[in-house]
Amino acid sequence: MNPQAKLIFIISLMLGTTITISSNHWIMAWAGLEINTLAILPLISKSHHPRAVEAATKYFLTQATASALLLFSSMTNAWHTGQWDITQLSHPVSGVILTSAIAMKLGLAPFHFWFPEVLQGSPLTTGLLLSTIMKLPPIALLYMTSHSLNPTLLTAMAILSTALGGWMGLNQTQIRKILAFSSISHLGWMAIIVIYNPKLTLLNFYLYTMMTAAVFLTLNSMKVLKLSTLMTAWTKVPSLNAMLLLTLLSLAGLPPLTGFLPKWLIIQELTKQDMAPAATLISLLSLLSLFFYLRLTYCTTITLPPHTTNHMKQWRTNKPTSILIAALTTMSVILLPISPMLIAIV
Repeated sequence: MNPQAKLIFIISLMLGTTITISSNHWIMAWAGLEINTLAILPLISKSHHPRAVEAATKYFLTQATASALLLFSSMTNAWHTGQWDITQLSHPVSGVILTSAIAMKLGLAPFHFWFPEVLQGSPLTTGLLLSTIMKLPPIALLYMTSHSLNPTLLTAMAILSTALGGWMGLNQTQIRKILAFSSISHLGWMAIIVIYNPKLTLLNFYLYTMMTAAVFLTLNSMKVLKLSTLMTAWTKVPSLNAMLLLTLLSLAGLPPLTGFLPKWLIIQELTKQDMAPAATLISLLSLLSLFFYLRLTYCTTITLPPHTTNHMKQWRTNKPTSILIAALTTMSVILLPISPMLIAIV
């Protein structure tokens, strides 16, 4: 792809995200989401492979439907209340339609079917954008309207997302699909707490973004797309593989790694809100996704390829993303253990 064109698309992505996050009016938020959608489409289909074109088409149709629902929700609310302000969403029907629209934008169950297919058809770098930056505007809208959403609907969707994200990721061999189902599962954790403590949803999203970016950049650096190639990647960059193991376990939410922090806080908050059964259920369902993370870590470092290669092992890669990967993986592993020290310093 032409570097100038790529630069325009990246700037448009940043512009669309900024417009949506900073807007008070529904039409401005919708415009930002549309700019985002149009900017990511060429990045998905840039390889011109039939699967990439199919992924871009699926993405466009889903996002266009979600945007139409979002507009319909805001217009219904304006019709009944005379308010176009995002924080003044008081009509119950508008709240339900908005929840469905944002769930479709994010890939929350039961509107999740497009996400694994789109991620599978995209390059790893575009997959990283789809899993992280593209989810920020809808999460911001959820954050701003959290006080007027339906708790029962969101809790049901959250538990369904965690269940399906774990269940459907079990028999996958393509790493991008596994990461897509991991994203759906994490979105369930964010959705269940957004009404009771929206700041926890943002914390969960930031930490998830950091860990997912570390995994995607590492896989892109090693040129790994499926489990069979991940098994033989150990001989190339042993140090990077060892860090990938820890990052994946952190993404799974195992203590004492960073990924355990949001899960711990969410379970605590749900218990305070007298939702212990929901907290127990979502914790048990996250064990499903733990299984496929353990499968990934097993393929990453514990299996050895049948024929060891004779070339020199790379203990250091000279790629421009190396420093970024090092920083992200380090934070993905040690943020929780050092947090008491940070709090003591502050």
